[in-house]
Amino acid sequence: MTPTTSTTVADSTTLPLAELSALGYEKVADLDFPIQLTARPGGSISYVITKDGRVWAFQDGEIGETPVLDISNRVRDSGEQGLLSIALSEESESEDSESEDSESEDAEFFYLHYSDGDGDTVVSEFRFDTPTLADADSERILLRVDQPAGNHNGGMIQLIGGTLYVGLGDGGGAGDGFGNGQNTDTLLGGIVTLSIVGDPDPTLFAYGLRNPWRFWIEDDLIYIADVGQNIYEEVSVAAFVSGINYGWPITEGLHCFNPSSGCDPSGTVLPVVEVSHADAGTCSITGGVVYRGQLIPELDGFYLYSDYCGGYLRSFRFEEGEAVDRRDWTDDVGVPGRVTGFGVDGGGEVYVTTTNALLRLVAIR
Repeated sequence: MTPTTSTTVADSTTLPLAELSALGYEKVADLDFPIQLTARPGGSISYVITKDGRVWAFQDGEIGETPVLDISNRVRDSGEQGLLSIALSEESESEDSESEDSESEDAEFFYLHYSDGDGDTVVSEFRFDTPTLADADSERILLRVDQPAGNHNGGMIQLIGGTLYVGLGDGGGAGDGFGNGQNTDTLLGGIVTLSIVGDPDPTLFAYGLRNPWRFWIEDDLIYIADVGQNIYEEVSVAAFVSGINYGWPITEGLHCFNPSSGCDPSGTVLPVVEVSHADAGTCSITGGVVYRGQLIPELDGFYLYSDYCGGYLRSFRFEEGEAVDRRDWTDDVGVPGRVTGFGVDGGGEVYVTTTNALLRLVAIR
């Protein structure tokens, strides 16, 4: 008799699932440098961004023929710079909103984090005219930050209860040369909060980060995949509260960085996962989402992550302050190329982006 797992799908019907034998990737689209997919919970339309400055609708397994929004003329797409992240509002939350699109089942507003023509960070709000067309002239800039270098721009934004959380790197260069990692008088090297209503009031929420390319906020926890210097990558998991110091440049991973020995990491939060650059070609960690979908219930509560160079797929659960049940799924899924990001559709299913494709994570039973 084949073992089964029960899961509840969207129509509330409980169906038996055969035992999970492996995970796999299913290519759903060829794209030029996609880096994130997101959707409104329960929505049928997902949105994929490409680094060149375009937003695409993804529905019924197809990418739209024309972009939802094209701001490539405002975006510097070079190296680590470009269109870096997208977040959707749950409903019309902007005080500037007067229109309601009765046809739209998805977010009326959305938010983008991008590098402008000068290479500086911009976080802006845009308005959907329809679920598959946005108004490029509706841009409302919420944050602009001068960037002293072309790397370590951070990238991620996530909207929680009317507040945007924005990841910013330490200003670039190497070795925290601008001295921002432990400087709480700058927004660089931290996670910043912005209100999407009224005065955005940018505020430093967390600091001590080198380049938080991706983070994930869920309930009372924040998972931060912070890109390392020369030797170690890291994932930190901490209570979702303000004021936490993640240690850069005092530490890189679990090791001293400045000074190189005898450092004092007291008062900092150390990572729960450290990955050496000697491990499977690791060079730049790519976080990461917690799985809450319905089609692979065996992964419920697991944080999934990869690496831009290593291309692997790994997971862990966070329990009592530790990363437990750690697993490497690479033998199952293979190395699909340079992994740039993760995403979650309206049903909670996970997608992975590479420099040339959008992939869906699927169960093999």
